Amino acid sequence: MRLLPRASRRALIAAGAIGALAMGVTIALPAVNAMAASGCAVTYTTNQWQGGFTANITIKNLGDPINGWTLGFTFPNGQQVTQGWSATYTQSGAAVIARSMDYNGSLATNASTGIGFNGSWTTANGTPTSFTLNGTVCTGSTTPSSPAPSNSPSASPRPSASPSPSPSQPAGTPVSINGQLRVCGVNLCNRFNRPIQLRGMSTHGIQWFANCYNDNSLNALASDWQADLLRVSMYVQEQGYETNPAGFTNQVNNLVEEATERGLYAMIDFHTLTPGDPMYNLERAKTFFAAVSARHAAKNNVIYEITNEPNGVSWSTIKNYAEQVIPVIRANDPDAVVIVGTRGWSSLGVSEGGNSTEIINNKVNATNIMYAFHFYAASHKDNYRAEVERAAAALPIFVTEFGTVTYTGGGAVDASSSTAWLDMLDRLKIGYANWTYSDANEGSAAFKPGTCNGSQYAGTSVLTESGNFMRSRIRTPDNFPTT
Repeated sequence: MRLLPRASRRALIAAGAIGALAMGVTIALPAVNAMAASGCAVTYTTNQWQGGFTANITIKNLGDPINGWTLGFTFPNGQQVTQGWSATYTQSGAAVIARSMDYNGSLATNASTGIGFNGSWTTANGTPTSFTLNGTVCTGSTTPSSPAPSNSPSASPRPSASPSPSPSQPAGTPVSINGQLRVCGVNLCNRFNRPIQLRGMSTHGIQWFANCYNDNSLNALASDWQADLLRVSMYVQEQGYETNPAGFTNQVNNLVEEATERGLYAMIDFHTLTPGDPMYNLERAKTFFAAVSARHAAKNNVIYEITNEPNGVSWSTIKNYAEQVIPVIRANDPDAVVIVGTRGWSSLGVSEGGNSTEIINNKVNATNIMYAFHFYAASHKDNYRAEVERAAAALPIFVTEFGTVTYTGGGAVDASSSTAWLDMLDRLKIGYANWTYSDANEGSAAFKPGTCNGSQYAGTSVLTESGNFMRSRIRTPDNFPTT
């Protein structure tokens, strides 16, 4: 996120919040301020493979607002939680309890949150038949469901390994108009070989703000904001992918599917930041991009951002990383656009005293690629804009992340600098994703704190100053030439 060293975007969730549980082991959990729930509904869905499965659970509070929750259920067939996310899990025999994290414990009336886990089974997969929320049986109309179990070797593979084609796009959406994108010269071009600009929003870290990305919020992004793009920000460190590769891969895949259903382009952000050397995560990157590119190879709306903000390393190191990761994607998806981060927190080197000349003279040895640039408008002004203007004459650039505030993610909106930046990007047809489509308690967030505990996302009443500024800019008519 940042162009200079800084603390985490959000105080890190206490270590051990996501854990793997051994059979029969009970983990003591700290007390939370939990009130009785007077009604609830649960959706339980699974994707399974031989010997294991991933479960995704949506919890909807139908009663009074609650602050802290525990979800209880019982497995029917000797299943076992092996690793979970968005809750802490304890299991004793067949009984499982999932307890809320600090960021998703408050649920207003009719608010929902999502959690999940990977599990194993020895005889057959199955669905819990009863759920309780803070001790109250969930009897809402949302009913659990799962695919039919199978013990045969032909059982459905993990979703990350199964290509998932694009559904028919609603008429008039960005993807239905522009189709498969490609890099042409220094521009991003549509299926008519005409330069276009994509405008959209980036998620915050999905390990912290998964509850912000639901049907209502994504409908608002597509219809009310009239955005073209959802950037899915998957941290690798900071309690991200490295803690649960399968779980985070599934979260990313699910959000790509949600974007696809709405005719949005989906940018998969491998969100590396600390450490700044992308080679530290090279093997993780190869594993992750092999999985997601296989899953989405048949789609025409997926863009791959392979390293978020390299820092403290040379351009040659970043280039070496890119030239090892890109072939992994190309093996499955030869047509997709790939975006490579640049030196100095993706500042084209400016934040480390360099400039784009090092890239221009030593481009990544691959086709159909672009180079990332990031800025925070209150911190990065004329000298950064001048470098982008210069670089854009020689390099295809995508602003995969920027903020209207300072590089810390906080402070007031700098409307003057933000306007200058976006006017320039519009003129140069450089696409962008704003940080962030979340209700984080920081100036860069689009939503007021607490918004993601409710169901209202459209309109301006739930937006921060930054959110209102960005919604207004993104809603201006697109120029998607078709001839």
